[in-house]
Amino acid sequence: MRLLIVRHAIALPHGTPGVADNDRPLTPEGELKFREAAKGLARILDRPQALLTSPWLRARQTAALAAAAWAAPEPKQTQALASGSFEAQAEVLDRYPEEATVAIFGHEPWVSQLLARLLGTRHDERLTFKKGGAALVEVPDGLAKGGSLVWYLTPKLLRKLA
Repeated sequence: MRLLIVRHAIALPHGTPGVADNDRPLTPEGELKFREAAKGLARILDRPQALLTSPWLRARQTAALAAAAWAAPEPKQTQALASGSFEAQAEVLDRYPEEATVAIFGHEPWVSQLLARLLGTRHDERLTFKKGGAALVEVPDGLAKGGSLVWYLTPKLLRKLA
């Protein structure tokens, strides 16, 4: 499988009064910047067979912007992407065929932890995603066996690719 890992775009800050963490929306700047970054993603990667998102609002909004850039169906929400459980993520992702491209939209620190685990390192702090950043990983034999990094791009580079 080709796994595209995307961190949500810029959202209201954590601790914003009156807004629960899982209900924080993208800021207007975050939406604008990721709409352009999504065009860059669509330019360098064919439309994935599946788009999966954390149920948290900012991830759902980011996934919807990417789906629009690819003219893809609405992303499917999965609770596994709103936690750091590698086992829960693997259970969901390993259902897809080897030839599939799957895009997931989630949160830090979990996206960098997933990438680090797939690459066989414990140094996830070195792989921290910028908001709206993305990585593509080849995962040939299921998540537990790891994968190979194809590319790791900041949102600024994705916008330039648009």
